[in-house]
Amino acid sequence: MILKIRKINETLNNPLPAYATEHAAGMDITSASQNEITIKPQSTELIPTNLILEIPIGFEAQIRPRSGLALKHNIGIINSPGTIDADYRGELKILLTNFGKEPYAVKFGERIAQMVICRVEHVKVELSHQLSETLRSDGGFGSTGK
Repeated sequence: MILKIRKINETLNNPLPAYATEHAAGMDITSASQNEITIKPQSTELIPTNLILEIPIGFEAQIRPRSGLALKHNIGIINSPGTIDADYRGELKILLTNFGKEPYAVKFGERIAQMVICRVEHVKVELSHQLSETLRSDGGFGSTGK
């Protein structure tokens, strides 16, 4: 599969999404903000990437946090995983949240998120007056144990 990407500003040398290792599931996404963006504690900032994606029909891009940023700086993505639909052609921007107690500065070219391309299926929705029974039934929210 090919994922076509266009840079909004072709003169910016921000890297394209890339897999860090041979078997990585997610591609690293970097900040393309030419100015450092400081995320205050308990705040969220929208970080530009300078990228527009052409995701193949039948797929989505899932935007997920980076575990290193979460562990070391309490930085995450509040709506994780974020979904980028195949028909979206605006700039990919990342909603980074500082869950910590100290401000965090995002610099140009810094790896801020990861992107996983996943297949999606469209379904037909049908109203039904009866659904099949299961052993679990309506058990949820810890019903299977801790």
